[in-house]
Amino acid sequence: MKLLFLACLSPKTGNYTTAERIRSHIESAGHTCELRDVADFLSPSDVAHLVSQNPPFQGALAIHLFKAGRLLLDIQLPFGVIFGGTDINEDVKDEQKRVVMEQVLLKARFAVAFTEKLKEEAEFVLVSPQSKIYVQPQGIQTEVAEKFCWTEFLMSSGVRTDCVDELCVFLLVCGLRRVKDPLYLAEVFSEWHSENHLNILIIIGPKVDPALTAKVEAVVKRATGVFLAQERSQRKLHAVMKRCFAVVNSSESEGMSAAILEVNICKAMDLRVPVLARNIPGNAAVVKHGVNGLLFSSPQEFVHQSQRLLSDHKLRERVVRNGKLYVEENHSVKQEKETYQRLVDTLHKAQFSA
Repeated sequence: MKLLFLACLSPKTGNYTTAERIRSHIESAGHTCELRDVADFLSPSDVAHLVSQNPPFQGALAIHLFKAGRLLLDIQLPFGVIFGGTDINEDVKDEQKRVVMEQVLLKARFAVAFTEKLKEEAEFVLVSPQSKIYVQPQGIQTEVAEKFCWTEFLMSSGVRTDCVDELCVFLLVCGLRRVKDPLYLAEVFSEWHSENHLNILIIIGPKVDPALTAKVEAVVKRATGVFLAQERSQRKLHAVMKRCFAVVNSSESEGMSAAILEVNICKAMDLRVPVLARNIPGNAAVVKHGVNGLLFSSPQEFVHQSQRLLSDHKLRERVVRNGKLYVEENHSVKQEKETYQRLVDTLHKAQFSA
């Protein structure tokens, strides 16, 4: 089967890595899956023209009902859709977008939500047959961490100390864009660092938003105990994560769970590193407070939960152990692969019965 797969493919984003992983699942079953960026198309008619070319496409798939799914409304092929976070967190608030999303969902043969909560919310705000939405968490496949020099990494990040082995490093992994709110903890962490110079926060990730990047660089330059590191390859990033005391998420919104699942939280759990996450719906869908990680609702509460993690070794051991178990039980790449291959098979059968 020749399948068109539409997604937002900005480099170094969760959408990109998720789409690539799902594409590989589909192609491993013998199908041809052409992954295209939604930015390549101006309207649904552009996509309709593409799928009719020779040899024609036989089905389609899209991540995000509004951003990508709307481009499939003019095609006469069976297609499926995958919910993105902004679908439910943002786009449904716009009446015109919501109507389009309902049209996409009604026409789609199936839809996939990454969590049960996302499925429930979608069923509540959008008109759709409930049986059409499947829940399939994202598969987590942590790459083998590369060997690297920890001291060299710290020095390249601006950390200057003779107590390298005594440092308590909190790692905030995020692209420098507003929704990730990279400066959310900067002020309070700097105050905490002044009380204990061994506690430091390192922000690491791609410089996505130039204006925000400049602001982050300026704040970090003035702050004490807060540092900015250059982005690293996945393997090097995993090596850095393994050496840290905890991995942090301070995002304002995490619907698709890109940062949670693909970049830091679940991979930190898989690497047996404690997780401290801002208490937002996307994070709370994965992190169970005191069980497989810790949640905070303010910068001050972040410090409180961090202090708990530092002083309570049994708590640390428990969240690390349960975090690893959570990933193994809920984010199997094998299960994800089987689910998408089965769903694409329904498109294949629908194409022959049409």
